[in-house]
Amino acid sequence: MDAMTTDDEQEMEEASQYRFRGGGDFILDTPEVPEPLWGSGPETLWADGEALIIAGPQGSGKTTLAQQIVLGRLGVPPYSHLLGYPVAPSRWGTVLYLAMDRPRQVARSFRRMLGAEEIHADVQRDESYWRDFLNRDLKVWQGPPLYDMAKYPSLLRAMAYDVSAETVIVDSLKDAAVGLSDDEVAAGYNRARQNLIANNVQLIELHHQRKVPSGLKASHPTIDDLYGSTWLTSGVGLVLMLTGSPGDPIVGLHHLKQPAEEVGPLKVIHDHETGRSKVWHSVDLITLASTGSGITAVDAARALFDADKPTAAQKEKARRRLDRMVNGGVVRVAEQGDVATKTPRRWRSL
Repeated sequence: MDAMTTDDEQEMEEASQYRFRGGGDFILDTPEVPEPLWGSGPETLWADGEALIIAGPQGSGKTTLAQQIVLGRLGVPPYSHLLGYPVAPSRWGTVLYLAMDRPRQVARSFRRMLGAEEIHADVQRDESYWRDFLNRDLKVWQGPPLYDMAKYPSLLRAMAYDVSAETVIVDSLKDAAVGLSDDEVAAGYNRARQNLIANNVQLIELHHQRKVPSGLKASHPTIDDLYGSTWLTSGVGLVLMLTGSPGDPIVGLHHLKQPAEEVGPLKVIHDHETGRSKVWHSVDLITLASTGSGITAVDAARALFDADKPTAAQKEKARRRLDRMVNGGVVRVAEQGDVATKTPRRWRSL
């Protein structure tokens, strides 16, 4: 066995300072439904204590979404909701934005958002107010980190501690660690991520998809479409994927990994002048269920996933969503269906 180095001894000493929890507290103090930082009830796009990856091709609006979440965390009123879901304001710390990828573009995007009509109309708060407010509650790191975070997994936590950050945005993963397709590199970065989350710091990471052949458009992405080793997605609780071409005003949003109910798929429109995003189109199953003799799980899956021949998984997701709507009192089961006669179950609006 190799001799222990000074760094190994220091790491062991730091580890000995960790505090263990009793199993009862660990299990019973954890809520059955994740606490949403962005979302409502079981429809959670970002959960307390679970990292979120927002992935997609270049120019699909990853940074735009992340920055609106940042302003929501800072308590800027127009950004208290995003895509119809509330964003929980920070409780105790600052937001640390690691602008490692094109920081000047990040700054200009933030500036457009702060020039939005709702904020600009507030004559009581001029530019000096916003400068002081943002200097206090938002901290920004420009350019690549001092060291590769996969090789130095304590760096991410140290940077957060240095500014008392409650929330960290990594923009983007490719700049935090080099060689993310390598399992060892991805595992090293995942250790940095888990060190941060274990110390009650919330995390959002922006990431890219694998390169797809020219002319192909992934309207039904999977988690395997994200670039890099599987350890990148294994260590997060939630994954959102944006689909579309660079600069598209309307893009798809897909909830590929979630702790509770799936949100969407949604069509999202980005207003590039103001930096605001809103839902352009979402499937209204209540309206669909009010027509004719109602809808089946296959009908719902076709509408939800824009698929002529939905997969078994898509049909099951649609069935579960319709059953939740029954529990919510907005639709009813009009026909139970019969496996023997291959008659499908049908749901109708109340």
